[in-house]
Amino acid sequence: MSSPGDFPLSEAPACARKGLLSISMVLFSFTFFTGTMFAGGKLGMAFPFADMLWIAAIGNGLLALYAAGLAFIASRSGLNTVLMGRFCFGEAGSRLSDFLLGFAELGWYAWGTATIAIVLVKLLGLADSLSTPLMVAFGLGFSVTAIVGYKGLDVLSRVSVPLMFALLMVSMYIATGHAGGFKGLAAVIPHETMTFSAAVTMVFGTFASGATQATNWTRLSRTGRIAIVASVVSFLVGNGLMVVAGAWCAMVYQQADIVEVLVLQGLSFAAVIMLCLNLWTIQGPTIYNVSAAACHLLRSERRRTMTLIAAGIGVLLAIGGMYEMLIPFLVLLGSIIPPVGGVIMADFWYRHGGNYPLLATARLPRYNFKGLTAYGVGAVVAYCSPWVAPLVGILVAAGCYVVLLQLSDRHATATLQGEQ
Repeated sequence: MSSPGDFPLSEAPACARKGLLSISMVLFSFTFFTGTMFAGGKLGMAFPFADMLWIAAIGNGLLALYAAGLAFIASRSGLNTVLMGRFCFGEAGSRLSDFLLGFAELGWYAWGTATIAIVLVKLLGLADSLSTPLMVAFGLGFSVTAIVGYKGLDVLSRVSVPLMFALLMVSMYIATGHAGGFKGLAAVIPHETMTFSAAVTMVFGTFASGATQATNWTRLSRTGRIAIVASVVSFLVGNGLMVVAGAWCAMVYQQADIVEVLVLQGLSFAAVIMLCLNLWTIQGPTIYNVSAAACHLLRSERRRTMTLIAAGIGVLLAIGGMYEMLIPFLVLLGSIIPPVGGVIMADFWYRHGGNYPLLATARLPRYNFKGLTAYGVGAVVAYCSPWVAPLVGILVAAGCYVVLLQLSDRHATATLQGEQ
C-alpha cells in the first residue's frame, strides 16, 4: 500500500504540508540532472559565451514560470497533475494525461538507468558484458528511494544537492582557468550552429515533463507562495545551473559530455561519484512520478507495487537501447507534454474561477471533449511549429480550450432562449 503522505488518488490534507526548505530541496534534487548538462553542452558548442547565458536565462525563465503556474494550482487544490486532469479531460479522459506523463518519466528513467551503466563500464574499464547486469541492478536499486516516498526523497536531496553544487563550482572554476579567464571564454568561437528558437526549445524541453509533474511535491506546500518560490528558485537556479555548467565546460573543452569533461579535468573519481549520486537523486523522483501516474491510470492505491512494476519496465527499455534515443525523445516531449499544463491552467482559472470543487463530490463527465480537443490541437501545432515548441503548445492549448468553452456557453444560451 502507499505510505502516508502520498495521497495518490485524493487531495493532500493540511497536516501533510511542508515548508519552503523541504519542498525546495526535493525540487532541487529533481532539477540537478546530468541529462540537462548534456543538453547544455550542445548549447555551449553552438553559441558565444554571452549569447549562451541569455538563451539559458530565457529558456529557464519560461520553464520556471510554467512550473510555478502549475505549482500554485497544486498547492491551492492539494492535487497533482494527473488528478487535475480529471477536471479538464474527464473521469475516463484523464487517462490521457496519465499515459503521457507516465510515458515521459518512464523514458527518462530508462535513459538514466542505461546512462549510469554505460558510463561506469567506460570510466572503470569494465567488460561490456556487465552493462546489462548493471542496468538491472541500478534500475531496481533506484526505485528503493521512491518506494520509501517523500521522506526518502527529502533525506537524499539534503545530502546530494550541496555535494553536486560544490562539484559543479569546482569544475567551472577549473574550466575558466584553462580558458584563460572570462576573456578567454568570451573569445571562444563556436564550432556548431543552432537557431535561437531551437536553443530555447531545447532548454525548455529538457525539463518540460519534469515541470509538469513537479506538482507531486508542490501540492504539499503549506502556501501558494511557498509553491511559487520553491518552483521558481529550483527551476531557474537549479535547472539553469545545470544548463550553464554543461555549456560553460563544453565551450572550453569542445566536449558536450560532462563526464568526459570531468575526466579531462583530472576528476575521474569525482565523475563516478557525481554520476551515481546525481542519477540516484533524479531517478527516485522520476520513478515516483511514474508510479503516481500509474496509480491514477489504474485507480489503485498500491503505489509501491506500481513503482516496482514501472522500474522493471524501465530496465527493459534501458536494455533495449534508450540511451541512443535522447534527442528525438526530447523533441517529442517538448511538443506533447506542455499542452497538458496549458489546458489544466485554462480550466482552473477560466472554468473554475481559481477553485476546484472537492474531487470526491465533483460531478465529472466521463470525457471532456473540449479539453481533449484543445490538447490535441496544442500538441499538433507545437510539433509543427518552427518557434519555441513548448511555449506554443501551452498557449495554443489554453487558448483553444477557452474558445471551445465560450462557444459551448453561447450554444447553451442560444438553446435556452429558443426554448423560452
